[in-house]
Amino acid sequence: MKQLDLDSVRALLPERPVTGHKGTFGHVFIIGGSRGYSGAPVLAGYGAIRSGVGLATVGMPTSLGDLPTMGLLEAMTFPLPETQQGTLAMAALESTSEFSAATNATVIGPGLSRHEHTRRFIVEFIRQCQAPLLIDADGLSALSQGTNCVKERKRETVLTPHPGEMARILNTTSEDVLENREAMTRDLAQALEATVVLKGHKTLVAAPDGSLSENTTGNNGMGTGGAGDVLSGLIGGLIAQGMSGTEAAQLGVYVHGLAGDLAAEYRSARGMIARDIVDCIPDAWLLLEEG
Repeated sequence: MKQLDLDSVRALLPERPVTGHKGTFGHVFIIGGSRGYSGAPVLAGYGAIRSGVGLATVGMPTSLGDLPTMGLLEAMTFPLPETQQGTLAMAALESTSEFSAATNATVIGPGLSRHEHTRRFIVEFIRQCQAPLLIDADGLSALSQGTNCVKERKRETVLTPHPGEMARILNTTSEDVLENREAMTRDLAQALEATVVLKGHKTLVAAPDGSLSENTTGNNGMGTGGAGDVLSGLIGGLIAQGMSGTEAAQLGVYVHGLAGDLAAEYRSARGMIARDIVDCIPDAWLLLEEG
């Protein structure tokens, strides 16, 4: 199994031409949020804009407002139709599918809820999405009733479950996932022909061919709400810059963990919050680029 260390991930860094502009570095579309969970897509947006991507758009239920009022000034807001409960409605399918097709990568899931109408939207969006797609959080929970929508996709797909989400997809327990994490991650990646990132201590990245990588960065301070949302946006932004799903996942988990290690050094692991990880991502890039 490959170990993700400084030298191996440094070779993955996407080029940044000196003549580059925001159109050069891709556009990532993030779909997330519901009443009571507006922070999740915002944190994914932060992760995306720290990835080096040129543009980021966050699609959220209309009633959640816009991103500048939430403190995220650098991303664009895409208001979407919602249910009476403040979750995404099936009526959002056409506009999100059309918009996604015009971007370089899409992330779906952070904070979307498990509302039945929203679950139906998620499944159908996954099936129709024409862009490379990362599925996280409630997007993964929607797969607990079947993964055919992923198998039917023609474009690259990345799944980023924690053990509980992996257990729901496989109809087993978190304990079973942790006891058999290498085999289960590999088997799921091969079955879905997708990249699978099993988050946690020594995060695993499985490529569609079943090859495994293990991350070497990160600490227990990163066991905090929103850290996974930052990671999904970060990997999605890297895919939008032209990286394959597997290489974006490998680079993303390493940089995310390295930023967490820096946050622990600067501010402590015990007191870490997700925004500390966001704030340290630029320092992690500097370490990779300059040594």
